[in-house]
Amino acid sequence: MTNLKSSLQLGPASTALHADRVLESGNGVAPAIHQSVTHTADGADDFARKATEPSNDSFYARHGNPTSSRIARVIADLEGAESAQMFSSGMGAITTTVLALVRSGDHVIAQKNHYSATASFLSRFLPRFGVEVSLVEQQSTTTFAAQVRPNTKIILVETPVNPSMAITDLRAISDLAVAQRITTICDNTFATPINQKPIDLGIDVVVHSVTKYIGGHHDLLAGCVASSDNLMKRVWDTSMDLGPIAAPFNSWLALRGIRTLKIRMKQHNANAIALANFLEEDPRVARVFYPGLVSHPQHELAARQMQGFGGIVTFVLDSGYEETRRFVENLELCQNAASLGGVDTLVVQPAVMFRGRLSIDEIEKQGVTPGMIRMSVGIEDIEDLIYDIDQAMNLN
Repeated sequence: MTNLKSSLQLGPASTALHADRVLESGNGVAPAIHQSVTHTADGADDFARKATEPSNDSFYARHGNPTSSRIARVIADLEGAESAQMFSSGMGAITTTVLALVRSGDHVIAQKNHYSATASFLSRFLPRFGVEVSLVEQQSTTTFAAQVRPNTKIILVETPVNPSMAITDLRAISDLAVAQRITTICDNTFATPINQKPIDLGIDVVVHSVTKYIGGHHDLLAGCVASSDNLMKRVWDTSMDLGPIAAPFNSWLALRGIRTLKIRMKQHNANAIALANFLEEDPRVARVFYPGLVSHPQHELAARQMQGFGGIVTFVLDSGYEETRRFVENLELCQNAASLGGVDTLVVQPAVMFRGRLSIDEIEKQGVTPGMIRMSVGIEDIEDLIYDIDQAMNLN
């Protein structure tokens, strides 16, 4: 067991390294991978207790896993939540949480701009089961307030949002929801708890695609939900029915990745603002979307609720679909690949990425244009990244 004093207040870097030590039963510095699907019980009473105890990680893998409990503990502490649960993917985390909180006849308010799979879940899946969804512009709290109904159960937000980097005022959304007894959920994947802590701003539930910055190395698929103990009990109950549970090895990889989250985010933040400044001054670029820029229309709000502006820079080339496609193909250091948040810089053309999941009309509603590029800025030397982007634009 840990020898840390319960009164010791740890910073985020120390929390990422040591918060799970309370769950370590051996003497290993590196955490173990608990691969067993099932565990023995000490008699009938112990079996019955373990079978019904929420998030029990020593009964059966769908209930919980010791390795997953460790990474969940670290994320909960970083987010300032009472508890957390790991899932097989970020979408597993989001869908399970929403389904745990709504039933037929209920109403959900969400942003028009969301991660594409979340947008699909909201517009195509929930209505099939009698859950109404109102989509609003995230930049104004009044648009959320105007859609509140007696049967509104959830307000779902994502900030900064993919790929436009628009910001939602979390404190204002929280104040609105508390007054109406509505549960608020924030996808904090882009910001991470290093740059933004929604629970401190009054949000009830935080979800993550752990695949992204928390894992940080493009080698795992996982999600997480963090909230109060009472609300997490409802999420756990639903997860028992749906079964989207994280694999032990993926949880172990996430645990390894989160140890360096703070220092990685420091470099992501620094590289992204440097790159955004370079792009904003380049005449070949029509527009840059990055909340760290003073020119960003919500920069003041971002500076108020974020401690850093993240590693995602979206920009629009002064060119069409085909020229933009060639730019991506001309890149040498930056790689054309889906996902984000890892140590390597990844680049996508959202008009291409969203085409398989959303209609042309839905793509346009997401604010995606043919010349748009989303860049997940890695931790490479910034001079090398700028050189690569410059030479790729020169070849067009």
